[in-house]
Amino acid sequence: MAEKDADLQKIREIIEIMKENDLLEVEIEHGEDKIFLKRSQPQSATILGGLAALPMVGAQPAIPVGASGTGAAQPSITGKEENLVEIKSPIVGTFYATPSPDSGPYVEVDSHVEPQTVVCIIEAMKVMNEIKAEVSGTIVEIPVTNGQAIEYGQVLFRVRPD
Repeated sequence: MAEKDADLQKIREIIEIMKENDLLEVEIEHGEDKIFLKRSQPQSATILGGLAALPMVGAQPAIPVGASGTGAAQPSITGKEENLVEIKSPIVGTFYATPSPDSGPYVEVDSHVEPQTVVCIIEAMKVMNEIKAEVSGTIVEIPVTNGQAIEYGQVLFRVRPD
């Protein structure tokens, strides 16, 4: 019974995040558990799918633009270069480019990154999740801003691979 109460509390927290960030839909998969939340009006939410909602930690693998497969790779918005790798958000939350308000950014345009390089933090449900590049290359674009609310799958960085 305690586990079910904990799951329901996590779902309530996700709903609050949806309200705070004015999100209409959120889908989370963790192992065999899946939850899909959809708001039809700004103050209500409907719960569909499984009951287990667990925070997802770690970065979604970067997907080369134009790669085939199940990933939702989009053509480069810049139109200047092809074969860029997009680092996408693995969770809904708030994007932070710096480890603390008085620190410099993890990376900037023209920064070189390695697969284990931390590129940003995403705060979700009061948990700070470090996002790693998972690719070697040079940052060519950062289409989000510090403190911005982001969605699952939203492009955070575009990288020219080595």
